[in-house]
Amino acid sequence: MKDIASRMRRTRPRDPIFRQRNFRLFFLGYVTSLLGSAMAPVSLIFAILAAGGSGSQVGGVMAAQIVPMVLCLLWSGVLADRFGSRRVMLMADALRCVTQLALALVVWHGHPPLWALIALSAIRGVGDGFFTPALTALIPRLTTDALLPAANASIGVARSVVTMAGPACAGALVVTAGSTVVLFIDAATYGVSVLALSLLRLQQQPAKTAQSMLVDLREGWSHFRSCTWLWVITVQFTLFNLVVASPFFVLGPVVADRSLGGAASWGLFMGLYGLGSVLGGLSLLGRVPGRPLLVATLVGLGWALPNAALGSGLSTAWVAAAVLAAGMGSAISTALSTTSIQRHVPAAVQARVSSYGAFGAFALGPLGLVAAGPLADRIGTGPVLLVSAVVHVAVSVGVLAVPVVRHLSAEPSPAVEVAKPSKFFSEAETR
Repeated sequence: MKDIASRMRRTRPRDPIFRQRNFRLFFLGYVTSLLGSAMAPVSLIFAILAAGGSGSQVGGVMAAQIVPMVLCLLWSGVLADRFGSRRVMLMADALRCVTQLALALVVWHGHPPLWALIALSAIRGVGDGFFTPALTALIPRLTTDALLPAANASIGVARSVVTMAGPACAGALVVTAGSTVVLFIDAATYGVSVLALSLLRLQQQPAKTAQSMLVDLREGWSHFRSCTWLWVITVQFTLFNLVVASPFFVLGPVVADRSLGGAASWGLFMGLYGLGSVLGGLSLLGRVPGRPLLVATLVGLGWALPNAALGSGLSTAWVAAAVLAAGMGSAISTALSTTSIQRHVPAAVQARVSSYGAFGAFALGPLGLVAAGPLADRIGTGPVLLVSAVVHVAVSVGVLAVPVVRHLSAEPSPAVEVAKPSKFFSEAETR
């Protein structure tokens, strides 16, 4: 059997990914909105603290955004498959644009009431929930199948760069211009995304037979359940967000503050995580592993390293190296998992199937965020982080024990009709 590395092959598309008009337009709008999204949390947190708010209030506002997002994920997949992914994404970005504009006005007025921040954050979360599954279904329609891995990798690289640059830009703007300006900028970035989406030229999709939304939902569940590899990696992502990511983001700053130099060290770790994500995404450009889920699971093991390093009391240098490895593994794993869905799930149900995956992945995340602190108070910060690392390794080994995960091919399934990309001169899609 050939070594995994020997199964990496270079794709040789006729046209580079950014020469394709639709993808180029979408990429510009999406990355612009991502930058605003990366900046907004920093400005909102400091706006709350400047108004005399507490850490608990900050957590409440953040949770208010996550919960509605999770609740909307399943229905958003139904709507995207029924009415078209672009239409749902336009609606989601328009909603987020208006919401962030209202939030900026509330903060600008001075001493924003907590209920208003929670309500607006919840509405923003609705927009997030409707956007995510539609995004997975739209990307295959913007490019050719040969360039699909490059498209996902490019988006991942951009997301990683924005994750690094956004908070830094927001911090500088908050100091020099105030939180309100950042929130106005965030609203404007969603406007740019709406414009870019509206300019896409997409081929008309076949009309979908009218049926109830519950039937659509059951149909998506049937496809999701029938893909063993898909629900297995969804369970893995669920446990990851509950047991690994939540303790890292809640307890990691605590460890950094106590013994690793404080906020400066934590900022270094976040920057290195972003750098690792960029490097991981770049490593996939022009390359496709023959067994993508096998590679995704193996490199995803890197996420055990930061928690193990923090829980063991290792030095800043060791934690930094662990975070860099985790960032690389996360970017590669995400891109390969997304491409697998796009190549092995029928285009007609991709949004619904993706919505089930996203719902499963994020459903227990808020519980992990809430439980990490009290659990650390009871048994200690180090033990919680070490146990989370061990659990992640055990879950990953369990995933690798599933044959279909190890052997799923990078080639599209014969029974799956991959979404066809639109031509430059195609009529604008009306859906």
